[in-house]
Amino acid sequence: MQIQSAFNAGMQGLQRASAGITEETININRQTQQNRQQEQDVAVQERSETTPVQTQTATSTQDVTQSLVRMEQQQQQAQANVRSLRTADEMLGSIIDVRV
Repeated sequence: MQIQSAFNAGMQGLQRASAGITEETININRQTQQNRQQEQDVAVQERSETTPVQTQTATSTQDVTQSLVRMEQQQQQAQANVRSLRTADEMLGSIIDVRV
């Protein structure tokens, strides 16, 4: 395997992991905002003494939990790609040391 392709693979993997982390962060933020809005809607309806609003807290909690799990997976993928970049860097350093 060429060192350049190891660098490219590591960088592409790191970029994918970074994009995945960003996406999951956005999902968590969106879900948190929806949860807050639902809580405000429930509070308003409780004050006006109308029929209680059914909330979807179990579903929203699962969505946030799934996003957190996927974010952890992306973090582990990023760490693995950083390790491959370090290894490729060390190999390149060893080759240069041998040739000089």
